[in-house]
Amino acid sequence: MQEIHSKQDLINYFKSGSKKESQLSIGVEHEKFIFNKSTNLRIDFETISKIFSFLEKFGWKKIKEKDYVIGLSKEGQSITLEPGNQIELSGKKLSSIHLNCSESFKYLEELKEACKKFNLKMMSVSFDPFTKLKNVPKTPKQRYEIMTNEMPKQGKLSLDMMYQTCGTQINLDYTSENDFIKKFKLISSLVPLSIATFANSPIKENSLSGYLSYRSKVWQNTARAGLPIFFLEDMDFEKYTDFVINMPLLFVFKNAKHIDTKGKKFEDFMFGKLSILKNIKPNIEDFKNHLATIFTEVRLKQYIEIRSLDTCEWDCHCGGPAFYVGLLYGNLNEAFDIVNKWKASDVLNAYMDAPKKGLNTTLNNKTLLEWGKVFLNLSKKGLQSRSVKNDNGKDESIFLRSVEDILINNKTKAEITIEKFKNKKELDFLYEKT
Repeated sequence: MQEIHSKQDLINYFKSGSKKESQLSIGVEHEKFIFNKSTNLRIDFETISKIFSFLEKFGWKKIKEKDYVIGLSKEGQSITLEPGNQIELSGKKLSSIHLNCSESFKYLEELKEACKKFNLKMMSVSFDPFTKLKNVPKTPKQRYEIMTNEMPKQGKLSLDMMYQTCGTQINLDYTSENDFIKKFKLISSLVPLSIATFANSPIKENSLSGYLSYRSKVWQNTARAGLPIFFLEDMDFEKYTDFVINMPLLFVFKNAKHIDTKGKKFEDFMFGKLSILKNIKPNIEDFKNHLATIFTEVRLKQYIEIRSLDTCEWDCHCGGPAFYVGLLYGNLNEAFDIVNKWKASDVLNAYMDAPKKGLNTTLNNKTLLEWGKVFLNLSKKGLQSRSVKNDNGKDESIFLRSVEDILINNKTKAEITIEKFKNKKELDFLYEKT
């Protein structure tokens, strides 16, 4: 295992993530809540175990931690669990939105079969609309025990994030450090637009929360999360490395155990100052584990993670990835030139307003609804210029229809939910049809 001897080793790690233009890939991750059909209660780990066993017939292989099966894997994909048994697909890195959507559809069909088998229902919203935090069943993963103890110390809604939220994540590549700088700034600047456009979490404990994206409100009050102002400046690999190594460790994974490091920073680890580990120094796996415990709206590994979207059901699920692929892979310079003129303070104000005001949020003298139409047009042009077609000769811009519907009608998934809730006085309509 490659040992870390200096900060430059970490900078080089990020540099080595650069891909050739022909190698650019798209990875999509999305989470779901599953409920018992008879009781409307969130499923426990025993039920998850039954689902995992059932899914093995589709070729999924067990991932174990001690005596527990905590996930599944198959051909570059994995199914994992969030702290409250939210089930997540981490998709394979693929070359087109057509393939991403096909992958997701296949997985969801398999999950639907499991739900029918065990009398369960799926829900694709981003905050659990029913369950009180204290009643959420827990996943027996070691890392979550430490997180449950430590995270609330620095963010008052950290446990709500862990146990009550679901999201969609899009993973995209960069070709060089300069390409990374542009993409990172563009994505960070568009976080308010992501929150507003894809808002789908207005209900908390069977009542209106007052927010269109309560998930985003929660993440704004979560430890190790948010949108730091320097993300809206020209972020390079060294600056991101400095940010990461000065972040306290949540834990270190050694000898099959997650070890609480009592607030020590990764930099302390690099200098051999972790007495609990007898002052050993980290390797690159330790660094990768640390990167995964940073929960900002945008995140760097050896690719860029877009983490600001609420989740939704399959018919709109491909819209977010398509929107960002069109901008970052198809029309980067034109999109970047727009956000590069924005003030960081204006973006941060919009970021704080967007969970409640949605598309009515103002940024640089326009509403996010107006900006949404500008960037949707750029994305569509980008996807058309990529010209990656399916068997019917359609390019990836077909997946923008759900985003177009939101922006043309000025009505998000959250606002549709609020209307239905006011009319129906119940929430069963949130469950997906199986």
